[in-house]
Amino acid sequence: MKKIVLFAMGLIMSMTAMAQNDIETTIKGDIVSSYIWRGQDLGSVAIQPTLGIGYKGLSLTAWGSYGLTNPDDVKEFDLTLGYTLGGFNIGITDYWFSVGLDPDARYFKYDAHGTNHIFEATVGYDFGPVALAWYTNFAGNDGFNKDGKRAYSSYFEANVPFKLATVDWTATAGVVPFATTSYGTTGFAVTNLSLRATKDIKVTDSFSIPIFGQVTGNPCSQKAYLVLGFTLQP
Repeated sequence: MKKIVLFAMGLIMSMTAMAQNDIETTIKGDIVSSYIWRGQDLGSVAIQPTLGIGYKGLSLTAWGSYGLTNPDDVKEFDLTLGYTLGGFNIGITDYWFSVGLDPDARYFKYDAHGTNHIFEATVGYDFGPVALAWYTNFAGNDGFNKDGKRAYSSYFEANVPFKLATVDWTATAGVVPFATTSYGTTGFAVTNLSLRATKDIKVTDSFSIPIFGQVTGNPCSQKAYLVLGFTLQP
């Protein structure tokens, strides 16, 4: 897995050497009332920064989540290498959590049986009216199946965007196809039914803040969540 990190670092250096006008840069941060991910509760109030660069469909994005009110919330730092061509997209994400197999929470520890990293492959297609994506963990601190073996935990999601009353909406349905301790499932399960609304709040003539609200239900765990957040972006 060290090769993935070295490759990502090499990608950054090579992209910065390209023509500056061809490189897209993303700098933003979300503040959320709680961190809900794929129907799972991962923490309370949090700041979630994003830093990314892209070049002709190829992108490298860093994303994190850090609790603001609860010191026991798990810290997260993710790196995603992705490629998009039209509606088709593929990617590899390196998730790192401050809690896992390594009690010392060392970021640069990639031992197969002692790391806090999880590596996930993604393939998806955006058809316009609906976007579909499949995610599978292939290495790192993955969950286990019913036999106690690596589950290769997978997740499939469909997103349907639409506009209603000047507000941008997205309806989401996500399922876990197999048993895995990562998602707390014993087989095929619906784990994420969400509805999200986003609207820009104008602050000045040249600056606005996107505000979003989201309701999420997890039929598998019998839990439901309501999240409010906003995005800061230059």
